[in-house]
Amino acid sequence: MSWVVKGNVWKFGDNVSTDLIAPGRYVILDYEQQSNHTLEAIKPDFAQKVKPHDFLVAGRNFGCGSSREAAAQVLRHKKVGGVVAESFARIFFRNCIAAGLPVLVCPKVSNIFEEGHAAEVDFSSGHVRNLTTGAELTTLPLSKEIISVIEQGGIVPMLRVMFAKSE
Repeated sequence: MSWVVKGNVWKFGDNVSTDLIAPGRYVILDYEQQSNHTLEAIKPDFAQKVKPHDFLVAGRNFGCGSSREAAAQVLRHKKVGGVVAESFARIFFRNCIAAGLPVLVCPKVSNIFEEGHAAEVDFSSGHVRNLTTGAELTTLPLSKEIISVIEQGGIVPMLRVMFAKSE
């Protein structure tokens, strides 16, 4: 089984925190309203210009900081195709999977992309390709179990289906 997503790249550096992804001052709002402020401190036009299936490509420690699950949820709400980073904060990585947002660890990914490049990511094989330049990298793929959770829309929708089947 192959799971490939294509989209344009939004590039970020190292240590992008969950507070930058989902600013704390908007935490009282619902995810739709919060998503209008996603990443505004570092890319003020991101929330208005990001398109479904666009990718975030980042350096090291993406999603560091608090365990704010809204950081994954607002990206999912914006229909981001996925996040490919050199490394992730562990809890952010898990929150993304739980929210149904694909994430892939890919060392040196920042070296092959610039903002606006087109990307193709195969989460099941770990193959990352820059469609603009032709550069490619291969990394460890997501497991079948993680892909299954993401394909079902996250952990809550998956559990709803499981519990409905057991009734």
